[in-house]
Amino acid sequence: MNIIHHGAIDGVTGSCHQLNVEGAHPHAILIDCGLFQGDDRPPNGQATRLVEFDVAPIEAVVLTHVHIDHVGRLPYLLAAGYTGPILASQASAKLLPMVLADALKVGVTRDREAIERVLAVVDQQLIGLKNRRWHPVSDQVTVRLQPAGHILGSSYVELHVDEQADHSAPVDPEGRGQRVVFSGDLGPADAPLLPAPVAPERADVLVLESTYGDRLHADRHRRQAALQAAIEHALINDGTVLIPAFSIGRTQVLLYELEDVFARWKGGPPWDRLQIILDSPLAADYTEGYQQLRHLWDEEAQARAAKGRHPLAFDQLMTIDSHAEHLKMVSFLKKTGHGAVVIAASGMCTGGRVVNYLKALLGDARSDVIFVGYQAPGTPGREILTHGTPRDAHTPKGWVSLEGQRCPIEATIHEISGYSAHADQAGLVAFVRDIPRLPDEVRLVHGDVSAKASLKRCLEDELDAQVSIPGSVA
Repeated sequence: MNIIHHGAIDGVTGSCHQLNVEGAHPHAILIDCGLFQGDDRPPNGQATRLVEFDVAPIEAVVLTHVHIDHVGRLPYLLAAGYTGPILASQASAKLLPMVLADALKVGVTRDREAIERVLAVVDQQLIGLKNRRWHPVSDQVTVRLQPAGHILGSSYVELHVDEQADHSAPVDPEGRGQRVVFSGDLGPADAPLLPAPVAPERADVLVLESTYGDRLHADRHRRQAALQAAIEHALINDGTVLIPAFSIGRTQVLLYELEDVFARWKGGPPWDRLQIILDSPLAADYTEGYQQLRHLWDEEAQARAAKGRHPLAFDQLMTIDSHAEHLKMVSFLKKTGHGAVVIAASGMCTGGRVVNYLKALLGDARSDVIFVGYQAPGTPGREILTHGTPRDAHTPKGWVSLEGQRCPIEATIHEISGYSAHADQAGLVAFVRDIPRLPDEVRLVHGDVSAKASLKRCLEDELDAQVSIPGSVA
């Protein structure tokens, strides 16, 4: 048994990991098949979108969740000849077609019929699995999905591998063999809406994400206070607050937190004149999906709903649907400086409607831009953070290139990392610590060099764990 990494070893995107099972019937299981973003590059000089590894041995694909850096290369996998099952949690299976349709429309083609053909193939191969139950994948492998608390439907993947098994009986997860766990993306312990992940009962090998392996998040009270303060700063200036956010996960958490602020404020200035604008049809669709899958919410969110509150559909929230309405809103806010909070995709400002808002408002000192998630190197979001946050009072703000347009940065730039849907260093260490017996090996992926190095030191020092970094001499 061995693992090959086809992405997320030189950065945080492009997650794609291949578990090779030798035994009597050699084959492979693929965990995720995501796109590369920003400066992240695939290993061995492969093209960023194409699948250049051999798909013939792959017997099944298992998805941890539906963020594009984990599923975006699925159409290319199908084009390369993969015809086997695509396994995901039932919630992820419901959301996946929306994600792929949007990705194909933005990055490949606007031909609706071509997109529908791809989705039809995906639908034939997609199988939704119930959480916490073992499912046979092959003669030698069985899989179980456990909630990961990252976004709705997100899971970490347990694979029980018995290379000595044959056709005579299904693999017994409690019997001989090895347990390999792929964390996918783990959510923080105090995230709104979703229950926190619970560590597996066993992991001989753990492939662990490390996005925030070198950071500690602010606690929930502090980050909500920071969000409220940033919004009030813009309201005082008669400006607009722009929050670039991923359509699924981050947007719903922000709406949940903003509804709570409104509920506690109970009207009155300046919040009484504030409008929350969700300008992302995709995010609106996902938000509706979150409401339909309310049974997956955590106890707090369910209790709020039981009291008649609407955490994702409150009175101050309006949704922009058409592109024409979007352009009118951008123009209106640019001209008037009307007090509003705009949540728009994409989260790293690499495309989507948020770019039009940035081009219109980034040069206005009345505006505020709040980043609530990771900004990969090479993305416009990282450039705005870098050049819009001067090191000292004597350093002028810079500019950013957006769709070929040079845009000066005069807006106030904020970063509230506590709203990340990823666990921080303490959460990642706790996940490993809570496994009853330490894994024989922890492999760190899905992180910058500094994040992986810092988490490696922490796991070794605090837990005496055996830690490796694929693709690195560390």
